[in-house]
Amino acid sequence: MLDNGKDAKVAAMLAQSAVAKMVDLGIAPTPNNYTVWYTYFADSFPDLKSAVNAIIADTDAMTAQQCEELFERFFTFDQEGTALYNTTNRMEQALTKAVEYLGDAGADAAVLGTVLEGASGELSRHPADANLQVIIDGVLTATREMEEHTRELERKLADSGAEVSQLRLEVEATRREASTDSLTGIANRKMFDMRLRQDATSAVENGTSLCLLMVDIDHFKKFNDSHGHQTGDQVLKLLANTLTESIKGQDTAARYGGEEFCVILPNTEIEPAAHLANEIRNRLASKNIVNRRTGEQLGTITLSIGVSKLVPGEMVPNLITRVDLALYAAKNTGRNKVMTERELDDSDK
Repeated sequence: MLDNGKDAKVAAMLAQSAVAKMVDLGIAPTPNNYTVWYTYFADSFPDLKSAVNAIIADTDAMTAQQCEELFERFFTFDQEGTALYNTTNRMEQALTKAVEYLGDAGADAAVLGTVLEGASGELSRHPADANLQVIIDGVLTATREMEEHTRELERKLADSGAEVSQLRLEVEATRREASTDSLTGIANRKMFDMRLRQDATSAVENGTSLCLLMVDIDHFKKFNDSHGHQTGDQVLKLLANTLTESIKGQDTAARYGGEEFCVILPNTEIEPAAHLANEIRNRLASKNIVNRRTGEQLGTITLSIGVSKLVPGEMVPNLITRVDLALYAAKNTGRNKVMTERELDDSDK
């Protein structure tokens, strides 16, 4: 460990580097931005350093928005929640081991007590060894007391372990609730934003592809107005289930907002992503919507879907902008179709 004087000098050098870099990039030295760049120069967060290097690799430039997104990705509550969950998990494991060790110690004490008790019985038949018997009887008493104390401590640690285990479950439940859309049961917008940032960073670092689908229910407002919000909610749940049934374990389906949904597809090129989008569209279109209260047949629902692919080094908002443009191109050219960003580019030629 460094001494205080040396620590102060290192911290001062890191601070100077961070501020100088922000000035060079034209980024305001706010606390959040300072945290990003101080950590970058401290080499204490490899994932952050990789993300920054990916951004500035070509132009040696970074915007304030990009810096703020880095802060949100690496220093916000989601990471703290994960750290808390991991900490409680480690505490539970440590307490479980401690209880096991104490159980072994208690068993050893019980064995020792049995041996000493036998020795005491033997000595009682030989009066000449009375002094030695007194000593062994004292050790036997102390051993029995140690055994009882060990059992008491074991009980207390077991209770503490149960409390930590319950805390871990509560943290997990809270995180799950905070990241889940209450109506549809799939990921909410907050979880979508976090997972997209994580998957985008992973794609850049590993040199893999990542695609994004943006899904919108055609004429949903009209459907909602005609058949009521409860039936509209039924449709939203049906779409969420359809997305969940269509994706793989590494993919993420999320409710983006209102009747718009998104699907994050790591390790997926744009052609397979477009194929999956059409599968989703066809699967939902094949289902008849029924009013559960009245049994009335309400027909089918169609989807418009945009597809875009992450460009290495770009920020997430750019990816979302492109998929949004592809979605609206699908809606503006007839709906009930899939449109990729490549088709947008081709239409401009």
